Amino acid sequence: MSLNIVTLVGRAGRDPEVKYFESGKVVCKFTLAVRRRSSKTDEPDWFDLELWNKTAEVAANYVRKGTLIGIKGALKFDHWQDRNTGLQRSKPLISVEDLELLSSKRDEEGAPRNTYDEF
Repeated sequence: MSLNIVTLVGRAGRDPEVKYFESGKVVCKFTLAVRRRSSKTDEPDWFDLELWNKTAEVAANYVRKGTLIGIKGALKFDHWQDRNTGLQRSKPLISVEDLELLSSKRDEEGAPRNTYDEF
């Protein structure tokens, strides 16, 4: 048996970046700041998120920097070759399957734009 499930709740660290492909597919990428319950520091953990198709469109339309969201997805690694050194590089990212908008419209209107800084 194998299992790869990631569930996180946090605030968007930046506005989503959206890319539309000729095939009709949509990808959306942004970061998520998550504070650990047991953390002795004020620094959050940062996660790179990747969303596709309908989930990407929802994020593009409703998520802004500081928005409180919940996500469920899988951990994967993005691989590429560094243009300067030619070395193989990789970074972890969360491939998001489910997105929950946890901030209400009223919360977003009344809150300062940098609410993610409260971490």
